[in-house]
Amino acid sequence: MHRNLKPLTRIAHEQLSGLLQPGDLAVDATAGNGHDTLFLARTVGEAGHVWAFDIQTAALDATRKRLDEAGVADRATLIQDGHQHLDRHLPDHARGRIRAVTFNLGYLPGGDHGIITRPETSLAALEAARAVLGPDGVISLMIYRGHSGGLEEFEAIRTWLKQAHPELHCLPHQPAGDDGPVLVLLGNSLPCPDC
Repeated sequence: MHRNLKPLTRIAHEQLSGLLQPGDLAVDATAGNGHDTLFLARTVGEAGHVWAFDIQTAALDATRKRLDEAGVADRATLIQDGHQHLDRHLPDHARGRIRAVTFNLGYLPGGDHGIITRPETSLAALEAARAVLGPDGVISLMIYRGHSGGLEEFEAIRTWLKQAHPELHCLPHQPAGDDGPVLVLLGNSLPCPDC
């Protein structure tokens, strides 16, 4: 039995809330329905900015609507492109200053389940995210294993984590079973939460 029954998305947001400051720069590498984009836009405040990526028009439309309804659309730039190209779209002043990058790997909830993230593009996106992070930056990586291709993507990322600075990551929560979601936080200055 797990001591912490909080949703992993809430754990991710709590961890990032303790690290992000008003005026920070952030990236939502997989905008989806806009939940992380909205969280980041609210957290970085009026002086901060968020770049949100998705390949699907429906995802960006849902994200735009969510930001508009919250009155924070001016804090975000929405980009229709794959997360593996995130470094191509960031302005020069943001490189090396990104405080947080969020990923939710899998498919768009409520969308076409045949359109999924894939190991090769997700690994390229993680490398791109590492390249733009500031020295105290954090990557929040939610990996959904229960869909077709999800377990293979998880295994590829787990191998990448072991090879790429294993001291940087913290695995705060992994439910029982082989197909539940996994949350991984990557960063230099992360305390491992007790969960």
